[in-house]
Parts: sequence; C-alpha cells; structure tokens
Amino acid sequence: MPFSPSPSLSPGSARRVACIGAGVIGGGWVAHFLARGYDVTAWDPAEDAAERLHRLVTAAWPALERLGLADGASPDRLTFATTLAEAVADADFVQESAPENLELKRALLAELDVATPPGVVIASSTSGYPMTDLQTAAADPSRLVVGHPFNPPYLIPLVEVVGGTRTDPAAVTWAARFYERAGKSVLTMDRELPGFIANRLQEALWREALHMVANGEATVEDIDASITEGPGLRWAFMGPCLTFALAGGEGGMAHMFDHFGPSLKSPWTRLEAPELDRALRDAMVDGCATAAGDRTYADLVAERDQGVINILRATNRLPHPTNPNAPGSPA
Repeated sequence: MPFSPSPSLSPGSARRVACIGAGVIGGGWVAHFLARGYDVTAWDPAEDAAERLHRLVTAAWPALERLGLADGASPDRLTFATTLAEAVADADFVQESAPENLELKRALLAELDVATPPGVVIASSTSGYPMTDLQTAAADPSRLVVGHPFNPPYLIPLVEVVGGTRTDPAAVTWAARFYERAGKSVLTMDRELPGFIANRLQEALWREALHMVANGEATVEDIDASITEGPGLRWAFMGPCLTFALAGGEGGMAHMFDHFGPSLKSPWTRLEAPELDRALRDAMVDGCATAAGDRTYADLVAERDQGVINILRATNRLPHPTNPNAPGSPA
C-alpha cells in the first residue's frame, strides 16, 4: 500500500517523537530531539532504562547548551512510557534504536507498525541492515525507512536516509525533510547498500588498521596519530574526493589520476582496487567539478588551508592569534 501521511502532519508540524530503545544511540537521539524543542516519549524494556536515559540526557545537556538550544527545549519534555504501545500512541515520528540483531529488529518494527498511528513514518537507526531485510514482517512496510545516525546523535550532524524495496518514496522524502527540520545533515540515498555510505568507508579504514596491528606494521598510537595529525584534519570539512582533487593542482582530479592512478595497483592497502576505466575516471572528475561548484582552485586551497588552521587552533595545537583582526581569528 502507498504511504499516506495525515494531511495535518507535515515534517515541519511534527512535535512529538517516540524513541524506541534508550541505549547509547537511542538515548543520544532523545537528547537531540529534546534540544531541538520536541516532546519525546521513550521506551526501553530494560529494567533500569529510565534511570540510564536520564543520566545520559543530563550528561549531554551542557554540550547541547553550548551548541544552542531551540526555543522551549528542556529535559522536562521527556516522558518514559511503560509500554511500547503507550510510547507511540500519539507520536508524529518514530525512531527505533534497538540492538543490531536482525530478527529482533524485524519483529520490533512489525510490532511498531501495528501500534503506531497510520500515516506516521517509522525510522530505524540500524547501522548496516538494509530496510528490505527489516520490513519483511510489517503489515505496512511502505512507511518504514532507515535513519542511520552517528554516535553521538546529538553532536554528529549526519543521518543517512534510505528506504527498502517496499518503502514508498514519499516516506523517504518525509523522513529526510523531518530530519532537516530537526537540525540534522541529511544524506538521502537513492539505493540500498549494506552498511550505507559512511560506515563502509569507516569499515575499510578500520579493517586496514587491524591488519597493520595484527602484522606488527603499526601501533594503535601510530594509526590514530596518522589520522588526527594528517588526513583527518582535511576530511573534517573537505571530504576525501575533493582533498584528492586538490592533490592534482590546477588540473584537479583528472591530473591526480594521470599522476597517481597507477598507484591503485600498488600494495598500499589490502583492499582490491577497482579498475580505473573511463567511466570511473569521468564519474570522479565530473563529481569533483560539481562539488567544487563556482569555487576556483585558489578558492579551494584557501578554504582548505583556513579550515586546517581553524581545526588546529580549536584543538589547541596552534596558538590563537593575539591580533583579533588577524585572518582566521575567532569572532
């Protein structure tokens, strides 16, 4: 059946969020939604879940105050329900954050679908399962989507949104717009991919790190420093594709491939590199041009350099300028 939201329920009018599961991720979602001024009803079957959740929100609140609270934001807007049905009874949006167990999540989403009012989107925080595998037992799979956050959800902006084969695209659109209104940076995927996008990239780096430690090639300290003192400084504001494009100088990604393309076949990683054919080359070159937009090579270099300086200062690895009018000095 097609997804049909209530005519009175738009992404901007949603006011009450049900958070199902109150562990690290679920509790992080609770803190985020509270800080954005929503009423939140939480539910978790663990005996001490309410106490743990209140401790998590209390611990997170000072950071959220520094970020800036929405009008009316308050921990007092949190209610802990005694049953799942009570938690979702008047929800405008549901965020499920149960443990990463396929059968558990599949059964829970089916139960949520029965208990949640019609026309309300139900999102799963799953970190890797495709929604197609999660929605098989639901009576109305059209409203089930993935809303994958990053820990802690109240600080890391990104949420990846994607539906399954039985999800109505309208539900994906509704969820993406809701998350945007709730202050998240939304990456809406047009197809399912196990692990989504960011986790696949994290996993590739993580596996190579484990190989290096297992083989005595690097220590944990070496690996962490290689990122925090190296590419991580650039990735914080200019991802790996544009970073590599700048490595090609004014020739951009095309020149980078001409110069470094053969190294894809070098044993720099235990991952097998894809064939650098014309289609892949063009996709990367065109994608970097789109990402750069109207910014020139000089613009991008200046943006990168200032961004690195800002991060080094923010992490106390560079002194703050004594001249308040100096370029890049804090406002």
